[in-house]
Amino acid sequence: MSTLDAHLVVGLDGFRLDIRLTVDAGQVVALLGPNGAGKTTALRALAGLQPLTDGHIRLGGRALARVPPEKRPIGVVFQDYLLFPHMSALDNVAFGPRRRGLSKRDARAVAAAWLARVGLSGLESRKPRELSGGQAQRVALARALAVDPALLLLDEPLAALDARTRVDTRASLHQHLASHEGAALIVTHDPLDAMMLADRLVVVEDGGIVQEGDAASITAQPRTDYIARLVGLNLYRGKGSGHTVAVAPGFALTVAENVAGDSFVAFAPSAVSLHPERPSGSPRNAWQAIIAGIHRHGDNLRVQLDGPIAAAADITPAAAAQLRLVAGQAIWAAVKATETRAYPA
Repeated sequence: MSTLDAHLVVGLDGFRLDIRLTVDAGQVVALLGPNGAGKTTALRALAGLQPLTDGHIRLGGRALARVPPEKRPIGVVFQDYLLFPHMSALDNVAFGPRRRGLSKRDARAVAAAWLARVGLSGLESRKPRELSGGQAQRVALARALAVDPALLLLDEPLAALDARTRVDTRASLHQHLASHEGAALIVTHDPLDAMMLADRLVVVEDGGIVQEGDAASITAQPRTDYIARLVGLNLYRGKGSGHTVAVAPGFALTVAENVAGDSFVAFAPSAVSLHPERPSGSPRNAWQAIIAGIHRHGDNLRVQLDGPIAAAADITPAAAAQLRLVAGQAIWAAVKATETRAYPA
């Protein structure tokens, strides 16, 4: 199986995608980012559905940029699956092998084996309209894998599923991706899907890569507001000097690390405590803030704060009741230096 090496440059109506991707055989990479970041454009370019403006696509050293989509050794699972509505599950999966030259009998044998591998034995004769969302997703996956692709592309493969089906299907998809010998690229805006399914994450914003690495490194040191929101952290950029980072005019955060120059500071909303008066005691960062909003967040309440810095704080309903929190109220916020994380920008 082959390694993907691609430099994808696509210009579309004022938008420009310019990213470099490498995916090794047997590796799963997630392309993660907000809507409009360029993720689907990248997938379509790899599949041959969107021509490159510049750059290259090489799979195992073979140049693919000028190869028609149907001749690329690539399998695609689209967001809406795009199963042929008039064909049975078996014939949907057999379609690719037939196009690759297998006889109808052999293609159906391959298709039946793949449907069994994805747990759909006994459903071979069902049409797409007779399948549940999770079953349709597995048929689409089997159809993509039945051509033994060197590169498997998945565009938001779980987005069309309800929450309960999504959990089970994610586990099944993880199992099949782990056994796939080729390279695999998943496009998603869901951080949980990316972290559960992929070996490496590539985060794209506004057509460019802003961060990449494994899930642990990205969640530990987010580098943009988008990533910080995904992993649930307050994030600030400023100038570091010793154990302080100036993150706003006239306002600095004390941190545990020794930093210098451009630096990030991150801390969890659960690290923020709220007080009716300026807190005293152990060394901490404290500032006066205004409550901009309050909403439920899991078992707690998420309090949005304005002030010298915007921040989110998670507190219990009991604490909120005791403080009698309301929008527009002045409050003191505090974060211990030991609860922050500072690192070079």
